[in-house]
Amino acid sequence: MRSSPRITVLDGGMGRELMRIGAPFRQPEWSALALLEGPDWVVQAHTNFIDAGAEVITTNSYAIVPFHLGDERFAARGLELAELSGRLARQAADAAPSPVQVAGGLPPLFGSYRPDLFDAAAAGPIIDPLVEGLAPHVDLWLGETLGAIAEARTVRDAIDRAGVGDRPLWISFTLDDHHPGTLRSGEPIDDAVAAALDLGAAAVLFNCCQAETITPAIRTAADRAVGTGAEVGGYANRFLSSHTDGGEANAQIASFRDDLDPSSYSEFVDEWLTAGATIVGGCCGMQPEHIARLVQLVAGR
Repeated sequence: MRSSPRITVLDGGMGRELMRIGAPFRQPEWSALALLEGPDWVVQAHTNFIDAGAEVITTNSYAIVPFHLGDERFAARGLELAELSGRLARQAADAAPSPVQVAGGLPPLFGSYRPDLFDAAAAGPIIDPLVEGLAPHVDLWLGETLGAIAEARTVRDAIDRAGVGDRPLWISFTLDDHHPGTLRSGEPIDDAVAAALDLGAAAVLFNCCQAETITPAIRTAADRAVGTGAEVGGYANRFLSSHTDGGEANAQIASFRDDLDPSSYSEFVDEWLTAGATIVGGCCGMQPEHIARLVQLVAGR
């Protein structure tokens, strides 16, 4: 009898978990504020997801970019904060009762949901300190919320420049909720998956968009990845669909959907697993309770 593939459960949304538990949290610093003013809160947020059953936690490095910190503070402290985010995630993972991997989170460099602002010439000085700071602490690399194929290439190039490509690379694209079948750049999902595989991605994921948008993307990616050895997965946000009409994610404290409680979200994820996903979790607004429910779902399959 053929065995079922192993399913990996990720954590949920770090920024909103920090906000929920009372950590320092405001704009423009977003989740980076806790690194600056209360690192222990970051460890607590990671631990909350680990206690819920997450097997992979992502470093709190999403907001360590000039968009959130400002050019001057990023230049002065970006490397330091990246190293701190990696060290705090490793601390939480090492204290876990069972093995937990740390994903080095590499975000969009010029603002979420804004692939039109991507500047290849300016990317290196932003992403290189992130890779350097995270490298001593992470088990894998996660380029996440990438809105264009060029952003994925930038992640690969940075890892190669630093000589730290000995760890798996996961590429996670964010999708256009209003134009099914495309990234936020307008590029087709099929092209994006093919590009990620060409870049040597061990997993192709979709995140920070509606659960409904991710479902058909999982099917597309699973079909494209057949025979490559690459895994497929997703982790949706809980934003109201209208949130994306106003521009960048995290440019405001957005409202959440009322219909994505842990049980209803797990129904979407169950569809993804049936379609071939083997890596699932949650993005913005998905709390430890959501992750705990996914752990139950996986255990019951």
